[in-house]
Amino acid sequence: MSLTLQKLARAALSAVWVLILGAGCALAPPPSQRAVTDGDSDQGVAEYVTEQVVVSGSVQSSGTRPPPPRPPPKNERAAEFSRVAVVNGKPFADMYFKHYGVNPTIDTEEENVSTFSVDVDSASYALARSYLSRNHLPAEEAIRVEEFVNAFRYDYKDPGAEAFGVQVEAFPSPNRQGYHLLHVGLQGQKVNATERLPAHLVFTIDVSGSMNMENRLELVKRSLALLVEKLDSRDTLAIVVYGDSARTVLEPTRIMDRSRIMEAINALRPEGSTNVQAGLEVAYAIAASQVREGAISRVILCSDGVANNGITQADSIFQSVKAYARQGVRLTTVGFGMGNYNDELMERLSHVGDGQYAYVDALPEARRLFVEQFTGTLQLIARDVKVQVEFDPERVSRYRLIGFENRMLNKEDFTNDRVDAGDIGAGHTVTALYEVKFREGQAHGASSFATLRIRYKAPSTRLEEGQSREIQEALTTSLVRHSLEAASGPAQLSAVVALFAEKLRGSYWVRNLTYHHLMRLWQQLPERVRTRDEVSELRQLIQQARALDGRLDKFEKEAPVATMDFDHVPVVR
Repeated sequence: MSLTLQKLARAALSAVWVLILGAGCALAPPPSQRAVTDGDSDQGVAEYVTEQVVVSGSVQSSGTRPPPPRPPPKNERAAEFSRVAVVNGKPFADMYFKHYGVNPTIDTEEENVSTFSVDVDSASYALARSYLSRNHLPAEEAIRVEEFVNAFRYDYKDPGAEAFGVQVEAFPSPNRQGYHLLHVGLQGQKVNATERLPAHLVFTIDVSGSMNMENRLELVKRSLALLVEKLDSRDTLAIVVYGDSARTVLEPTRIMDRSRIMEAINALRPEGSTNVQAGLEVAYAIAASQVREGAISRVILCSDGVANNGITQADSIFQSVKAYARQGVRLTTVGFGMGNYNDELMERLSHVGDGQYAYVDALPEARRLFVEQFTGTLQLIARDVKVQVEFDPERVSRYRLIGFENRMLNKEDFTNDRVDAGDIGAGHTVTALYEVKFREGQAHGASSFATLRIRYKAPSTRLEEGQSREIQEALTTSLVRHSLEAASGPAQLSAVVALFAEKLRGSYWVRNLTYHHLMRLWQQLPERVRTRDEVSELRQLIQQARALDGRLDKFEKEAPVATMDFDHVPVVR
């Protein structure tokens, strides 16, 4: 076998093994069941030594029992407890996620071009926070690293009249020996509230019985009330509800008639099963009638994503949603609830519907989505945004894109304007991180080690239409910092957030990173970053995960962490 074929085979086997091991749901035994405490060791030693066995796509610890159900929290009725009990080792019944694997490390001699679609969703982070706030470790398949990173503010420079501003820097990886982290930040053009387009919104609200759990519907109503206060006389709002069937409870109404709108919101009550197909059909019919040049037409679906009546096959729903997206009606999905929740459907609907996916676990998240990021949630500044990084094989030997597994594109898709990609709203940011291994002596100097390209379409173009514009920038070694501490505050923050997400999803590449080390990285953040509310919350979540994480190292028996290979995932037989 040639050297090239050997490398390809090894990379393929490694990628398959990462996908298989990544598919397991994280178990969360109480801290007392942990084989070894996180200790406060700074050494790259194994934290857990009990063997794990892969069974039917899930990871089980041999010789251990699933943790007993915790008592119902005081604010949950006994009848609701079946949805929060630990069932077959998993907290919260009927939680549906899809695991997209973990990106492999690529040899530039085999492929030196990385291409992906941008993603501004943040649902995965809010879902993980909801798990941890209830004293459970989130399911590994619920973790999408890019959505963790997107959930934070990075204070990039305002691009002014340009569509994007770009901030790039690199610095030594705090955990992967021989590698640097390459931080690529995009700042979308900002639009003042007075300059945004008029909005015609159709809220499509799940009022099925499951929305009565944990006061989900009440949170939807309070979230909607926040939005009403943010809209103005240019805008209209309609409300469609669905349970067994769908009906319009508020025809398109000018925001000036707030009393009528609030009366309709306050009258919402749980009823029946979940016919999401019927709800979307009614909502899209209204939204399509509101499509105007120079205006926003948007369906906003608020649901737990579980369809158990009507057409329940997702493919049937997707076809209809895609057709309306081509007409100019975009779909934003907003998830509510823990237990009986379908993350996979809500995420996929937003992608097919040419929109955004968010998850609201509490009123502050609703305020962030509908008040603080209001203009960006509604108005686009760029469509079909694709990013491509071409590494120079003479200067970079290996690289790995962290996250974006379900947003990967083929190299040729970058210049194919028929290939759909993610959109960016006004003021939104997109941050991507690569792990990059420079060839010896190539990390510093003044030479270029990669080329960054961004393609996008004007916001007025329809789905799968229009021609793209392209931005190109050479990435020189002058962007490489000598240490993590020398990197900017935003770059350091993105590293901590991404490593935390990697830790939660059980990525091979952070198996040598302890929670103690992660906390030290957080503490090293610049004070102006560390003292922000969202970053203080990150610290609390890391501490909570540390107390709950009793998982065992999936690779320890065959490949001890003390002798960890930082270039390849071991093929374990």
